[in-house]
Amino acid sequence: MIDNIANCFTSLELPVQWGDMDAAQHVNNTVYLRWVESTRIEMFKKMSGGSLEFKKIVPILAWQDCKYIFPVTYPDQVVITLDIIELMEDRVVCEAKIFSKRHNRIVAISKSILMAYGMKELKKQPFPEVWRKSFIDFYGESILK
Repeated sequence: MIDNIANCFTSLELPVQWGDMDAAQHVNNTVYLRWVESTRIEMFKKMSGGSLEFKKIVPILAWQDCKYIFPVTYPDQVVITLDIIELMEDRVVCEAKIFSKRHNRIVAISKSILMAYGMKELKKQPFPEVWRKSFIDFYGESILK
């Protein structure tokens, strides 16, 4: 099931921690969102050669949803893949898939919108050209909207 990792922009493998579980003895819903957040951070580190030193413009999360498909429990390893599915002038739509290695299946899908935010202007800005180029170089122009 986890066979398209090489074709995604970013992937991250994380262990499920005992403390990730809730009273229902499965991973709490908020943990899935943190896993996706960690993968988005990895994406920006990858794009900047390992640095997260944003200067004038930073990426911010504007919207996120998550479809929970199958419960994850301890012990397990999850693999989160993150792809860009749409690139606009001022935002990008991401899709993350979370896979359970123990169950060899997808357990959740999360979509999110990231925007470029100007720290000086305190409002959204056009996506930096270096970010756009990184996405277009990987996916081609099919993601442009």
